[in-house]
Amino acid sequence: MTSAVNSHLELEGSLALAVIDSSTAPLLLLDDELRLIAASKSFCRVFQIEPASVPGRALGEIGAGEWGVPQLASLLKATASGYAEVEGYELRLPRKGQASRDLVLNARKLNYVKDDNIRLLMAIADVTEARIAEKLKDDLLKEKTILLQELQHRVANSLQIIASVLMQSARSVHSEESRSHLYNAHKRVLSIATLQKQLAPSTDDSVQLRTYFTALCDSLSASMIRDHDQVTLDVNVDESTTRADVSVSLGLIVTELVINALKHAFPNARRGKIEVVYGSRGPNWTLRVADDGVGMPENAANAGLGTSIVRALVQQLKSRIEVSNAGPGTSVSVIHTQIEAVHAGGTRSV
Repeated sequence: MTSAVNSHLELEGSLALAVIDSSTAPLLLLDDELRLIAASKSFCRVFQIEPASVPGRALGEIGAGEWGVPQLASLLKATASGYAEVEGYELRLPRKGQASRDLVLNARKLNYVKDDNIRLLMAIADVTEARIAEKLKDDLLKEKTILLQELQHRVANSLQIIASVLMQSARSVHSEESRSHLYNAHKRVLSIATLQKQLAPSTDDSVQLRTYFTALCDSLSASMIRDHDQVTLDVNVDESTTRADVSVSLGLIVTELVINALKHAFPNARRGKIEVVYGSRGPNWTLRVADDGVGMPENAANAGLGTSIVRALVQQLKSRIEVSNAGPGTSVSVIHTQIEAVHAGGTRSV
């Protein structure tokens, strides 16, 4: 019986050595004293170890002693005792005259027929190139972010200059119609400049709409409302965020609708309020600009609120526009609805 068991152990040992020797991954087979029983050819090749010098040597003695890491030795001994397992242990291996290598180690205690034949199998993954590539990617992303922020600052400054030129031109022209067009262009450029200021600190292509709409409306209020006791512009926005490109379209819509309300809702020094409201629930959202002014003539809805700019932006956002009597005043809503319809095989958006 004893002879049969020994033969079985010898066969298992031979098979284990053959598997390790032929492995394409760096592998080490150690005993409970952390002496090497075998090393795969790939281990010896990658770490420039003479294969004949491996058997019987302590782990810390191979190479130039770089494998003699106290923390690793403690973990391996705990693994041999059954108290721990080495999983994803990261080690920076120094190499004399060469660059260090970043390794990820995994070790397991192998179960043999007899408990006194403790064996540890350690697999080594060289992740040096992957870490270099990851760092390069991170560095490129940081550089891209810095360049993007610099570009946004430059664009915002350029827009401010253009707005100033438009204002100067508006003051110098004699035609009232031309002056009105220049003033309107000035307000639109300022709204885009405000957006750029909001985008500049953003690093993830996400815009917080409450902050943006508040800044935008503050800019419109400062430049277009002469008497803030007469007309007020309020913002009521939830915690929604959206992509930068969507926020540009929303900002332009708000600008057009607020300008339109300021121009038409409060004639003859009428007092009133304009409110910008935005709320979302999942993929669905509603933007509303309402005033408590005189309201719109029945035949003026298409000409006043349905401007080509707003209509084009609403279409771009795959939304719809609704104009209603606010009693008093006018309410304009841009509504985006995405319904999840259940069908065979899953759901789809409609």
